[in-house]
Amino acid sequence: MSLKPSKKSDLDKSWMKKRQDRAIKIHPEYHLIVSEGTDTEPAYFGTMKDIVNRQYPEKIQLDVSGEGNNTINLFGKAKQLAQNSANVYRHVWVVYDTDDFPAEQTDRVVQLCTESSTEETEFHAVWSNQCVELWFLLHFSFMQSDIHRSEYWPKLTEYLKQIGAGEYEKNRKDMYRILRPYMNHAIGNAKRLDALNKDKAPSKAAPGTKVFELIEILKPYLPEI
Repeated sequence: MSLKPSKKSDLDKSWMKKRQDRAIKIHPEYHLIVSEGTDTEPAYFGTMKDIVNRQYPEKIQLDVSGEGNNTINLFGKAKQLAQNSANVYRHVWVVYDTDDFPAEQTDRVVQLCTESSTEETEFHAVWSNQCVELWFLLHFSFMQSDIHRSEYWPKLTEYLKQIGAGEYEKNRKDMYRILRPYMNHAIGNAKRLDALNKDKAPSKAAPGTKVFELIEILKPYLPEI
């Protein structure tokens, strides 16, 4: 292949004009985050969406949807949203809690995500056992005890009060901004838990969470606070 510049006589040739006039369109990488919750998760991930979409419109774009469905139904909704969207999503993140749902349902979502992934779109099961508040707690402390999710809230309130952030409530809109300074700590704690839960199904990984996998992808686009 010649590296010489085009001759002036060549510029009049139609094939040269077509080649030079062709615009290179750069598409951002599209991510769809679909959550079981309609308040907590959309508020948390929605703040990230606002930051990322505003600062990196040509590189990465997020869509966030809180559906109110659970496990298998949530996966079905996520797949439907992806198929019906004008955007071609590179990643679809299905965010759900194990709560007290049947083990076969919470575990089946992982299998469905694997089976539905293609070279174009990858589906991810972002589960938390028992709930997403575990991810919030890991910003402050490593937690290995399998306690009931009802005990998460008092613990979160205790930590939040220590940093002057008041009491924890399910639909707080400021959790991302409160937790952002401790994100690296949370990722480290979540990975430590994940290593302990190696090869375990979501229903058996108590406690455990995969939220860190999504956060690690987004973190380079999230400025420190």
